Amino acid sequence: MLRAEPGPAVDPWTVLPPPVEQPFALRMAMSLTATLFRLEEESAGELQVVRDAPQLRRCLETGTLAAILHFEGAEAIDPQLNTLEVLYRAGLRSLGLVWSRPNAFAEGVPFRFNTTPDTGPGLTAAGRDLVQACNRLGILVDLSHLNERGFWDVAELSTAPLVATHSNAYALSPATRNLLDAQLDAIKASGGIVGVNFAVSFSREDGAPEADTPLEALVRHFSYLAERMGVEHVAFGSDFDGTTVPNELGDAAGLPRLVEALRGAGFSEGDLRKMGTENWLRVLERTWKS
Repeated sequence: MLRAEPGPAVDPWTVLPPPVEQPFALRMAMSLTATLFRLEEESAGELQVVRDAPQLRRCLETGTLAAILHFEGAEAIDPQLNTLEVLYRAGLRSLGLVWSRPNAFAEGVPFRFNTTPDTGPGLTAAGRDLVQACNRLGILVDLSHLNERGFWDVAELSTAPLVATHSNAYALSPATRNLLDAQLDAIKASGGIVGVNFAVSFSREDGAPEADTPLEALVRHFSYLAERMGVEHVAFGSDFDGTTVPNELGDAAGLPRLVEALRGAGFSEGDLRKMGTENWLRVLERTWKS
């Protein structure tokens, strides 16, 4: 997935790369998915690509590394949705409708600061069909990177819990990638969750891409979301694969430091279990078809 490097906090952070053609996106998706399956085969059982909630629970109970096949952006899928049917049978269980650019299904938000996520039209006709097909098959629809009108179209259409896998609170950091209070309320009402994004540009009040940002910036978003929606609707979201995160966190090995910071902010052990695994399990059990 192509990523953009942020620039000045008060202006558009980048010129987005051009749209990706479906044949190219499909070739890349097949190559990367095949790599995941090869890793699974070579792991001798230490890594599993999970396709249902019972398998995911077994992995958690046995300490097996569980991988969920997810696409960030639906460019690999044709508007007739033939590819979706095949990808589902290959293991696709989570799909972001867009990255931060338009495609055949919806509008992604550009990376801007002090601008709301109301940046364009809602779902296309093909996008509405895609959401309904995901509901039918049991594929999680990820709302992160989707603009506001697209969000409300999904909220109207979808029969599954609403999920933003890596987004933060717009009230604390007014980036287009973050969620307005009304969107948070809709996610709560659906029984869904927001996975907190660790990107400093979506966590800081000024949107600056400064890696020396303290973990407190992330903790503030966890606390705000928990107070607004209830801790049952908050989760870890990360975004380690191409953005700037606080130096104190660094990578997944730094997660215990974030957990300790959350404890210091008053989150209980039960709260941490919910945000770490239990909330994700609840939503996936409601979304996936066993």
